[in-house]
Amino acid sequence: MKTIAIIDDDIYINAMLTELLEKNNYKTLSAFSGTEALYMLSENSPDLILLDLMLPGLSGEKVLPKIRDIPVIVMSAKADVHSKVKLLLDGASDYITKPFDTAELLARIAVQLRKVSVANSKTLEFSDIILNTETHEVTVKNSPVRLTKTEFAILKLLMQNPSQVITKSTILDRISLDTPDCMESSLKVHISNIRRKFREYSETDYIEAVWGIGFKMSEKS
Repeated sequence: MKTIAIIDDDIYINAMLTELLEKNNYKTLSAFSGTEALYMLSENSPDLILLDLMLPGLSGEKVLPKIRDIPVIVMSAKADVHSKVKLLLDGASDYITKPFDTAELLARIAVQLRKVSVANSKTLEFSDIILNTETHEVTVKNSPVRLTKTEFAILKLLMQNPSQVITKSTILDRISLDTPDCMESSLKVHISNIRRKFREYSETDYIEAVWGIGFKMSEKS
């Protein structure tokens, strides 16, 4: 059974979400402030987080960057595009505007949990690329491609989030444990090397640059 953490200072919304999720076979955890949320997350590892922005103490915007490796759906009354884009670039997996339809929220939760299941898979596939997270083998059109440790870490992150633009800072942060030598000045070089190696077997550009933001897997592939 999956566990979902609800971080919302409104006791009525928190209780409503708890009841809704438990009726749909999820376990729940609750926090009512940013500080309480961080303490809760230090003691528990939920499968997904529902995060309100207007929290006492630490705001949701300040809590979000401190959450690692757990999908976060932001819940907020802020409906402007700029706020949504910034939160998504700062690490949110999805954004739903209050007030929301509970059926839509449940669908968004199911989608994010399904993505996590794919991301945790030993084998990742995108177009003609197959990547094995255990053996570190990569093939393009069934031809093996040798990647460096840094190149493999970058490709793995992009393939785990194939429809999402990953910012440069997020890439560097996520791969820092495996490849601490990678810096922003060399990131573009590593991406170019991956593309060059892939072109030996395919004319397709599998990775695209999103100007001023970062990189993503190309939908044109």
